[in-house]
Order: sequence, then C-alpha cells, then structure tokens
Amino acid sequence: MKKGITKRQKEFLRIIFDYIKDTGFPPTFEEMREDLGVASNQSILDLLNRLKDGKYIQRSESEARSIVILPAGYKALDEPPLVAFLGAASAGALIEAIEITGSWQTLQSFSETEKIEKLNNNVFLLKICGDSMINAGIDDGDVVMVQEQKEFISGDVVLASIGDEVTIKRFISDDNPPYVYLKPENSKYENILFTDETELKGKVFSVLKNGYWKPVR
Repeated sequence: MKKGITKRQKEFLRIIFDYIKDTGFPPTFEEMREDLGVASNQSILDLLNRLKDGKYIQRSESEARSIVILPAGYKALDEPPLVAFLGAASAGALIEAIEITGSWQTLQSFSETEKIEKLNNNVFLLKICGDSMINAGIDDGDVVMVQEQKEFISGDVVLASIGDEVTIKRFISDDNPPYVYLKPENSKYENILFTDETELKGKVFSVLKNGYWKPVR
C-alpha cells in the first residue's frame, strides 16, 4: 500500500511549488536547502527521492532544475496545475521560436485541470501570432495548450518546427500527393511540404477563448 505524503515532504513540495509559481523555474539545491533550513544536499536528495518514489514529482538527475510536479503532487497540495508559458508560435508565416522565461499560468478551470491530470505533464502554453488557423478556431493573439508527443495522426493540429522556426498547422498524411504536409486552416495560405528539417513537437488540443478553454476544431 502506498504511504501518504508526510508533513515534511509536503512542506518541501510546497517550497518547490511556490518557487516554480513565482519564478518559472524549480529551485536550485542551494535555494532548497535555504528554504527548508537544512545544511546538506543529501537531505534534499533524500526528500526528492521520496517525493519521486511517491509519484509526487519527476526529475532527471542529469539535468539541472528538472523537477516537475505530477498530478499527485498538486492533489497533495490542493493546488491546480502550473503550466509553462513557453513563448509564441506562428499561425501565419514562419517565425523564430521565442522563449518567455519565468512565465507560468495556474489553470483554474476544473474541467481543464482534470484534463491536465490525465496527461503526462509535458504540457505548455503558446501565444499565437497570425491568422492561418482561423477555420480551426485559433485566432491571432489566442493562447493554445500543447502536449508534447511523438506520435500523430492525420488531422491533428500540431506545433511543428522547421529549422529554427515554429508554426501551428494541421498535420496531413494521405495516399495522394503531396502525401505528408502541414495544412493551414485559411485559404490565403499554402500548404507546407515536409522536408528533412520538419519536426512535429506536440499536439494542440485546446484554445483559450473569452476566459474558457475550448477544444480545437
């Protein structure tokens, strides 16, 4: 039987949550030691491992500041999930990817919080620039929610990178030429054919409209 989170673990998890919410990044070991009032990194490692074993967080030992709070962690804190607001993506001409550091949003909508908990936490927000996806219900200035994934089906609205540029388009794969391409949802724009530089980064599954999250069409 899985043991519940201890008072000390919950205190530590709260420190991580508050730091991410305030700064956009997980705290460093030094910051965690200071906030928790301990002197050694081993004490921090022990707590991190217990939270990881309890599936309250996930982390990579090979990457700095790699802590991610999992759905069980948010539930233990009675807090809605934090979702990273990574930057901007084009729904028009291709644009260079823009990273907005230190910017996070708390999902307050119950239905969207529930949806996030069913995902694997590789979720982030992007602001849309352009009008090439208006027929999918995505307008210039909208914010969309993207889940990172590796497998896609024809018809998915995706975040794609082409070299150093990114765009939001509909992924199409069929038996007729041009076979595999990115399709805009606006007749003003042409299809974008796949090249060796094209890579699908994630699926766009929700768009923020008038304060409410709605599925993309």
